[in-house]
Amino acid sequence: MRTKAPTSGSGAAGRTDWRRLLLILAGAIVFRYVCHCLMLIPVLSNELRPAPSPPDLFLAHVPFLPWVARWNYLMWIACYLPPALYLLYRDRRLFVRFVILDGAISLIRGLCIPLTGLGPPHGADVNGLHPFDLWQTWLSVVNPISAIAGNSAGVYLTKDMFFSGHIATTFLLYLFSRRLGGRAQWVYLGLQLFSLAVVLLSHLHYSIDVVGAYAIVFCVFTVGDAALQRRFARLREAPRSA
Repeated sequence: MRTKAPTSGSGAAGRTDWRRLLLILAGAIVFRYVCHCLMLIPVLSNELRPAPSPPDLFLAHVPFLPWVARWNYLMWIACYLPPALYLLYRDRRLFVRFVILDGAISLIRGLCIPLTGLGPPHGADVNGLHPFDLWQTWLSVVNPISAIAGNSAGVYLTKDMFFSGHIATTFLLYLFSRRLGGRAQWVYLGLQLFSLAVVLLSHLHYSIDVVGAYAIVFCVFTVGDAALQRRFARLREAPRSA
């Protein structure tokens, strides 16, 4: 009698693979949050340093919309969080790689921002003129509730210029959405272009911050995702259909 060979995802081996995947998923999310917390230390330190606001030849021809500037952070969350959760739903391995690279890019931003030392492209350098308590502010910004509801991110992050986090995160999502195939990637592209419009119309970043975000994220994705694919090659999980 011919017996049916066990599949790679069945039995004890399949359960072990799922447990390992869930542990990696949890670890990746913790890694992303730790990267965010570490990134904010040099970024908030940079806020205390007075900095010049050089002219931007491109931004000078882009209109400034105050209501876009006021709601830009929530607009970014709408373009970042739901697409990231959909990536988790479609393919957990893909989501893990996205989260790890997103954390690495956050750390790179934390190093680049103090090196460039640019002032706000729109408005006065308030934090440079009126210093705040670094660690108390850091605690309020790393807290997601106070960062969003209390607008501590909008108040204390005014000089996190090079490179744009809005562009970096949504562009990375778009690059990973291309791994999914199908129509989803066009939705991600639309959200990325919407984020670009928000950044420009709110005068949130200099044009070089936008260009730098695209360049750095593409390089990190090209090199980093290939390395992570090799690292997690043994994990087996078929992506869900759209």
